[in-house]
Amino acid sequence: MNTGPFHEMRRQYHFWPGESGIDAWDVDRLIELSAGIASEEVELASIAEIDSVYWFGGDRSRATVRAVIDHVRLIAGVDRSFPVILGPNGRVMDGMHRIARALLEGDETIHAVRFTELPPPDHVDCNPVELSYER
Repeated sequence: MNTGPFHEMRRQYHFWPGESGIDAWDVDRLIELSAGIASEEVELASIAEIDSVYWFGGDRSRATVRAVIDHVRLIAGVDRSFPVILGPNGRVMDGMHRIARALLEGDETIHAVRFTELPPPDHVDCNPVELSYER
């Protein structure tokens, strides 16, 4: 298993609405599954999430100054040598802080891998607060 910088952080998940609730993909598993996929340069303008409410809003945390600063620290500390992971439809499954850093630095593209088929979720109809975030 990868022992890079991702493993210094708490466990991460990619969440997406499923048929009857929230589905979750373990990012460690996405990294492993994407290891053999050839990378490509993706136009940042083609990533729909950059113009969406992504980290804040709805049921998520509020965009307080402290919460924004926490994200700024994450953005500043990313390792851009790792490609972002996209689903078959271009949805970001891992790497939004790296995408934000690329935008901040004025880049037009980002290094990415794209699944041709969506891997099955690790958790179906789950409550994100009940998942384990321990390594």
